Amino acid sequence: MILLPSHSRYLLQVLSTELQNLEKGADIECKWVEFDDVHYHIQATAKNANILALSLSLPLPTEETALRLPQGVIEAIKAAYGSVLQIRDPAKDGFNLTMELKLSKLPPEEELKEELFMKIASIREVVQGAPLRTILRQLILRTVRSYSGTLISLLHRPNESYFVIPQVEKVTFVFPMRFKDPVDTVLATSFLQEFVEAKRATGLSNAPLVSYSSSPPEEMEGAPAEALSANAGFVTFVILPRHVEGRKLDRTAWALSTFPSYVSYHVKCSGAFMHTLMRRRVESLIEALDRAKSKPDEPKKEAQSRSYKRLTIKDGHNSSNSR
Repeated sequence: MILLPSHSRYLLQVLSTELQNLEKGADIECKWVEFDDVHYHIQATAKNANILALSLSLPLPTEETALRLPQGVIEAIKAAYGSVLQIRDPAKDGFNLTMELKLSKLPPEEELKEELFMKIASIREVVQGAPLRTILRQLILRTVRSYSGTLISLLHRPNESYFVIPQVEKVTFVFPMRFKDPVDTVLATSFLQEFVEAKRATGLSNAPLVSYSSSPPEEMEGAPAEALSANAGFVTFVILPRHVEGRKLDRTAWALSTFPSYVSYHVKCSGAFMHTLMRRRVESLIEALDRAKSKPDEPKKEAQSRSYKRLTIKDGHNSSNSR
């Protein structure tokens, strides 16, 4: 199965190619939207060619009156990028976060520059995964705060959240799965059931414990009523300290924060694949029917009639004289 990449491919393309236009005196301004309604905006002017502004907007709860960042984001940005990216306060209108990239601090070596661009293109992973990494680091150190056992809601799409229950020895994640299309709902239910069955394979014995249920699990007790309605069921992951040790921390945080999008991606791919198979099957049946049709009777060729000329005695003498 394909995992969603942590970096923005378009942002990486802009950083790798469009900066050359800035050196030629052309301004840069790009806007785009990625999955889960995450908005990007990048801007640079020839007048101030040393500064490139990168803005990011994430989904926020509807009750939020001001755009603010999730907990731990500023600290995570400083730890990941140091002085290369500086946070601008206030952010650009309509965005949660605006950062300035000082082009004069880019390394001269192309290999190091591309590595830095890849790191900047993964800004979404740093920002969106900051609250998760904070909780998972506490799991590693066994220093869960006073909210141990408390149901924590984290927004990942507009009006859609998943839930985290941190404890000293484990952290439980519950994902309510919702789909608008009834066909997608059926495919997702089948996909998630097989997803749980795959955990029983021998090679996945060390993977996190996963379970699926059509009704809310007991961990969701006390959740708001709207969170308990999920037409495709609920998926639960149990994360232990060994799942987040070392380099596993960032990969686990990214995989968990994008799990609903990962399921949606494979559900859409499954639907497209099934449609392709059905079209091919219909085409093969039509070809079989065409071959089975009886050919129309060909008109029979009439035998060519031969005519004979009656010879007279005079004609016989003429033919003998000609010999």
